[in-house]
Parts: sequence; structure tokens; C-alpha cells
Amino acid sequence: METAQTSASTAHRVRPAASSGAGEASGEVLRDIPLPPYVTGEDAQFAVRAVVVHAPRRWSGGMVCRNDASPHPCRLHRWGTRVLALRGLRAAEIAALIERGDPTAVVPVPDRPA
Repeated sequence: METAQTSASTAHRVRPAASSGAGEASGEVLRDIPLPPYVTGEDAQFAVRAVVVHAPRRWSGGMVCRNDASPHPCRLHRWGTRVLALRGLRAAEIAALIERGDPTAVVPVPDRPA
């Protein structure tokens, strides 16, 4: 059942309505986690933890979140990726953090042009 409060610009469909899920109602809508107004070092460390802990895992039905088995990328993985991108990391650097698998890895301070 869709609600009138759902906005298409801020909502993310968890899975297509046609697919049957593992315990989730079809058409369930979850909002993306809001980004911080500016990304601090602490935000970046939380983001590293989010992308590493919520890394993709291949499953019979496709890619799922390693932590909670929701369709990948889950909300926390998307949030962590967006925060790290705002911090100045490129996609390859984020992928390397995930591959390394260390949720306590230190994010380098971004180089900012003067």
C-alpha cells in the first residue's frame, strides 16, 4: 500500500513490485539516509564501516548485503559510498576499502586545492 507521504525524489524502491522477496513486502519504500551538511573525519570513519560491513555478497537471487541480506546496495552502503565520495574518494578508492575489508581503515585527508 503506497502512502501519500512518499516522494518519488527522496524515496528508493527496495525491490521491484514484481519480484518476491525474503520477508519484505513488495513495493516497500525506504528513504535514503540524509547526508551530513559537511563531512567530518568521524563521518568518514562511520562511512568506511558502513561500506565494509554492508559489502555485497553473491547469492542465488543476485547480490545482497552481507550484513542483512537486503538487496545490494542497501541503505547504509549507499550512504557510506555517498559520504566517502563527498570526502573526496574516487570510486576505485572506495572499492579498494571494501576489498580490504577493514572497517577501521583510516580515510586519508582529501587534498584540497588552495
